[in-house]
Amino acid sequence: YCRKSSKEAQSTTAITILSTLLSLFLFTQVFGLSSVAQVVLGKGNTGQYLSINMAFGIGVTLGIHASGGISGGHLNAAITITEWVLGNLNWKKLTAYLIGQFLGSFMAAVTVFGLYYDALYDYTNGNFTVTGPTATALIFSTYPAPNVSLLGAFFTEFMATVMLVLGVQVIHDEKNNAALKGTQPLICGILVLGIGLGMGMNTGYAINPSRDLPPRIFTAIAGWGTEVFTAGHYWWWVPVTAPILGSLTGALIYKLFIEFHNQPDEEIENRKEQTGVETS
Repeated sequence: YCRKSSKEAQSTTAITILSTLLSLFLFTQVFGLSSVAQVVLGKGNTGQYLSINMAFGIGVTLGIHASGGISGGHLNAAITITEWVLGNLNWKKLTAYLIGQFLGSFMAAVTVFGLYYDALYDYTNGNFTVTGPTATALIFSTYPAPNVSLLGAFFTEFMATVMLVLGVQVIHDEKNNAALKGTQPLICGILVLGIGLGMGMNTGYAINPSRDLPPRIFTAIAGWGTEVFTAGHYWWWVPVTAPILGSLTGALIYKLFIEFHNQPDEEIENRKEQTGVETS
């Protein structure tokens, strides 16, 4: 979800793929998807909506800690693509990040499926469905609420991602009022938690193509069938495109209203030197 600049994260393509894969698999997705599984399969007795939001926030925090120093903590395809559009990533890095994100997310879905297979089978009597009273596809990917139009759902994902990117920019902008070093992963996790608490009802806040599409592909293979792509008025493409557009818009808004008005590097350095002298 958050990221360092490509200058800060120097690693080979293979290491970039592996660290991104591990972070998204081991922490972000396994924590998040398994929390949804507990809520759905436990029928509300082993978790609530808040626990899902907290689990994704914790997963994001640990995922960024795990790969931030090696590959920059790129766990969100929408933000990665935005960084490439802005010229902060080359094609090689972009491809490596997207491969790592896809594989990590896909493997996380496989792992959670295996972890909760017995509970899934018992809950559904072996009939894995996308909709209905025992629907379980929503454990792995997002689906819009029945009372939300496709346009309303698209706007929800778009705006949620705008807020995500604005938050990420604020946390990392050294020229403005960035978070203290070492606290960025935690604050990014809190940011994701806040988005879930305030903007998750309509769509489940995918806000990340690499969080939503790979598990959806897995569910199509694992027994839920092609309905995972047709449900919700062919909803599947919204969590892919809306976050990308939202991320680009969020980055543009931040540049126009904050970044372009930041003090030049020279003034920032002079201010730091002056502060150091006064402290001495």
